[in-house]
Amino acid sequence: MSEKKYLGVFDTVEEAIDASIAAQKTLMRDHTTEDRQKMIENIKKYAIDNLDTICHLEVDESGYGRYEDKIEKNWGSFLWTPDTKDVPEKTFFGSKGLTVDYFAPFGVIGAVTPVTNPASTIVANSICNLAVGNGIVFNPHPAAPTAAAFTCDLVNRAIVDAGGPANLVAIPAKPSMQTLDVIMKHPAIKLLLGTGGPAMVKGLMASGKKVIAAGPGNPPSLVDSSADLAFAALNLTMSSTFDNNILCVGEKEAFVVDEVFDAFMAEMAKEMEDEHKSAAEQILRDVVGRTVEPAEKKFKNVLLTPEQVEKLVELCLNPPKEGEDEWTANKKFVGKDCRVILEAAGIPYEGDPRLAYFEAPNDHPFVQTEQMMPIFPIVRCKDFEDAMDKAVFAEHNNVHSASIWTKDLFHATAFGKRINTTVYVMNGRTFAAFGLGGEGSNSPTIATPTGEGVTGPQSFARKRRFVMANGQGYVI
Repeated sequence: MSEKKYLGVFDTVEEAIDASIAAQKTLMRDHTTEDRQKMIENIKKYAIDNLDTICHLEVDESGYGRYEDKIEKNWGSFLWTPDTKDVPEKTFFGSKGLTVDYFAPFGVIGAVTPVTNPASTIVANSICNLAVGNGIVFNPHPAAPTAAAFTCDLVNRAIVDAGGPANLVAIPAKPSMQTLDVIMKHPAIKLLLGTGGPAMVKGLMASGKKVIAAGPGNPPSLVDSSADLAFAALNLTMSSTFDNNILCVGEKEAFVVDEVFDAFMAEMAKEMEDEHKSAAEQILRDVVGRTVEPAEKKFKNVLLTPEQVEKLVELCLNPPKEGEDEWTANKKFVGKDCRVILEAAGIPYEGDPRLAYFEAPNDHPFVQTEQMMPIFPIVRCKDFEDAMDKAVFAEHNNVHSASIWTKDLFHATAFGKRINTTVYVMNGRTFAAFGLGGEGSNSPTIATPTGEGVTGPQSFARKRRFVMANGQGYVI
């Protein structure tokens, strides 16, 4: 990687922080909210124009996910991340005067990006922070430095071309735990943002600074006896395999009531059409203006035998360490295509299957582990109450995401109260919460451990209150 050609990428993390601090001061001194909106619109344009390159970089460098799914994912992230128009204001008025609450910048914030989403995290978090006037210094995951550097450069060029200051977004050329430590301890950085596992969250919290953290999830999906089974099977397949299930929001296991269990498994076995390939082709053709060859879209999921499941457990999961009881994912197979995993285990398949699925007991390690692979355990439950109990147990109080497939609103309400997740979707993929099949904004971070939930510009801002006292400003 040629470090000098990337705008916003510095030899040392100290240089990156200093540059972002200077740029943020220039932004707030010389530019209006309208200027910031123009910069954001230019970032979105640059990101969409480079969508194909970004997606290839992410897959080629990290080895995680599917290219065609990243097209759809990043396109939605780039376009639908909230901007200055979504920054709220609150006004109090009466005979005693006028009071306004504003969302103001912290200054420069420090952020950790995950290897699973290096580009979309940088673009979307840059947009949200620019909307409220923050600069941002990212510590990218060391496994995706080129994707991060390319995206950082793209964001900065878009800002500069729209009349803004260079280096508002900055990264160290060689990110590491040491560079993250400098970011965490720097006195000018008052807010830290991170996406990752429990260790990352714990590390940020130990800084003593305000933290917005997206932690792990193990999202369950419940299918009751009233559900449209064909619809549920198709959508759970598409959702649990989206980008090979590396997104923490994607469903990781299903709990199906006994009354419809066999019928649901029959639907999972039917030939399906890969909607994500169709969406990617349309985006590349209509949005990016690139001609693509039509891909083969028909596929069938692979039903695993008990013996094959055991092979995958040995291959894809690490047993608990001494004194612990939690299995972990083998990173070698995280985010890999289903066919790659099956081939490594010596399991036969046809074509390009998206998903391997099987009936599992509730205590199976694939049920209880956030494995982030296109492997889907399905638990038979005696009734709705049993399904809720098992789903709540598997979610591990991560309060992250869950879905339910039902025509019974009372069931949807009951499970929503029990599961208590930040994202909860009825009759749709969990991604529907972010505009992909449902209404809602996209989000750079789903902050579950720290409680902000689906983040937007206001999540990265300080609230300030301006008061016109003693009746001033109240003209009624």
